[in-house]
Amino acid sequence: MKISDGKAVQIDYTLRNDAGEMLDSSEGRQPLAYLHGAGNIIPGLEAALEGKGAGDALSVSIPPAQGYGERDDTMVMTVGLSQFPDPKQAQLGAQFGIQTDQGSHMATVTAVVGDQVTLDLNHPLAGETLHFDV
Repeated sequence: MKISDGKAVQIDYTLRNDAGEMLDSSEGRQPLAYLHGAGNIIPGLEAALEGKGAGDALSVSIPPAQGYGERDDTMVMTVGLSQFPDPKQAQLGAQFGIQTDQGSHMATVTAVVGDQVTLDLNHPLAGETLHFDV
């Protein structure tokens, strides 16, 4: 069977950044399962897997535009600590879901200075070229 739209697919993978650091891997876990063509994985990886079959291996580099997008500095905001129901949530590196006028986002706390908290709504891998071994 060749991978094509509407097919259920399972892949084992390792994901690295430009520095060669491992960011994620299915090693020691179940393979990643997804429905091809449904937008369940990043577009660049889905395109690279199109037409591959069981047992095929590939190494592919995915540019930001085909991964999690370019970083957008307008997606970084500073809010008051009083905006948090529990100020303990506002710890450097903490991640949580928030709702804005533009929809739902995952926010990462990137700075806490006094009573001001900087939130980054970009995906943590935005702006990164992603290197997959599948």
